[in-house]
Amino acid sequence: MVVRAVGQGIKCSVLQFLKANPENLGEYRTFKKLGVEWENFGQGFLWDQKDLGPTTDLCKKGWESFKKKAESKSYGLIVLDEFTYVLTHGLLDSDEVISYLSSHIGKEDFPHVVITGRDAPSALVDIADTVSRIDEVKHHFRTNGGKTIRGIEF
Repeated sequence: MVVRAVGQGIKCSVLQFLKANPENLGEYRTFKKLGVEWENFGQGFLWDQKDLGPTTDLCKKGWESFKKKAESKSYGLIVLDEFTYVLTHGLLDSDEVISYLSSHIGKEDFPHVVITGRDAPSALVDIADTVSRIDEVKHHFRTNGGKTIRGIEF
């Protein structure tokens, strides 16, 4: 969606939550070449963290950055990458996020918002105008002992 929007001259931004080191990601490198703004608000996988306090603080900072960008009337598309996990793990208040989004979505000059991640809260699904679900049937990560492949996972 970002590539399509950029191709139409629409200003885009990606706010990535939870993941660390975006400079290692192929999509980061590509989007930067295309002039897409990218901000990272993560320290890595949640299961690797003993204290979620710093990650929670980053998520709050990312949410505030999103609201500032969304209200600036400068963007046509903003992606909140891995954001469903922020909500399902209670790193941000889901009710507050959903209330904010539902009161702004559809307003003139409010950007299209794409939220990625699995297991979106049902209230988020309810206010969305488009929901896609990708179901894993088989994945090499599970069949090859958990090895990641450059260009596929990152």
